[in-house]
Amino acid sequence: MKSNPVELGLLYGEKNVPAQRERWQKLTARFHDLFPAQDAPRFFSAPGRTEISGNHTDHQNGRVLAASVNLDTIAAARENGTNTVRIYSEGYAPFSVEIQNLSPRNEEVGTTAGIVRGCAANLRENGFRTGGFDAVISSSVLSGSGLSSSAAFEILINKIFACLFNAGDMDAALSARMAQKSENDYFGKPSGLMDQMASSVGGMVEIDFEKPQAQIDALSYDFAAKGYELAIVGTGSSHEDLTDAYAAIPKEMKDVARCFGQEKLRAVKPEAFFMLLPKLYGKVSDRALLRAMHFFDENERVPKQAQALRDDRLDDFLKLVIESGESSWKLLQNVVASESQQSLAIALELSRRMLSECGGAWRVHGGGFAGTILAFVPQEKMAEYRARMDAVFGEGACVPLQIRPVGAVEVKL
Repeated sequence: MKSNPVELGLLYGEKNVPAQRERWQKLTARFHDLFPAQDAPRFFSAPGRTEISGNHTDHQNGRVLAASVNLDTIAAARENGTNTVRIYSEGYAPFSVEIQNLSPRNEEVGTTAGIVRGCAANLRENGFRTGGFDAVISSSVLSGSGLSSSAAFEILINKIFACLFNAGDMDAALSARMAQKSENDYFGKPSGLMDQMASSVGGMVEIDFEKPQAQIDALSYDFAAKGYELAIVGTGSSHEDLTDAYAAIPKEMKDVARCFGQEKLRAVKPEAFFMLLPKLYGKVSDRALLRAMHFFDENERVPKQAQALRDDRLDDFLKLVIESGESSWKLLQNVVASESQQSLAIALELSRRMLSECGGAWRVHGGGFAGTILAFVPQEKMAEYRARMDAVFGEGACVPLQIRPVGAVEVKL
């Protein structure tokens, strides 16, 4: 992943360049206001990601189908000759991180400062140079959007360190693994690897996490040429206080795996699981058994979806998208957060009622319980779909997406 600055058109499409250029110019002006003594900054972008299939499979070494999108976290940054990283992030309080001592700190758990310290620590542990820098950051990957703003931030920080101190020489997959470790060990969230890998590598990718060196296969499919658009619908529900709900999914899957002497469900054969099910029943929770069933089905569904796209069997692909969503709702049980918070269920049901007759597809997006759903919408229905979703969940709730062909990059303005 050597530094090779790219043009804005590659990131956003040529027709969107004027609006995006204005965004970057504002970022540059803000950098010069905050750091007037600094030299001209360098520019970086890391995309958000959309999960197309493989819901909660990555943390069990499973398969996923994901893509980087045209919403991104961007930075103007410059080395400052110290051991301190100073960050001004739009909409948040400024902070600094002294990176001489990179041990985890309890007071930084759940903070962006913890992520920065974790990124620096993992880079140094893997033989990369680190140093202080000043940065101004802005993001169109809104927090809680289900497009993984945290992974985009982590990958962006790694990219800044790579380009400012290591000539941009960093493997994209390694950057993703280091970012995941930062989120797990310093931020305190037990995430899988899909988010970071999709943001770092870019494009649409089928990823198999069975081995430590993940197998990454690129996919190319023009949904627009087939008359479809991707969209996410933000329901306005918050991920706050849902950490325990997210953590329970990998824990319960691990409980089942340990019945077979394994740490991850990927190491368990589905036929062995169903053969032993009479003995497992009552030994682990019913929900854990259902979640294991989801994993086995979803892990086999991902390559079927990828192959359907390679074969240009769009109808088959869309049917599998719906199957993935149904499995997440019924087996994985990550659609309903509580009796009072069922916004994802409402969004999914409204989508089913509108899209089932016109060939669309819908599913929960990302971690679940709150946040967003993903939809594949026929182009002639998109205006109506957006209007109906916005009427329920608020103006701008439905956001069309385009798949971005590259991951984290240095940008040429």
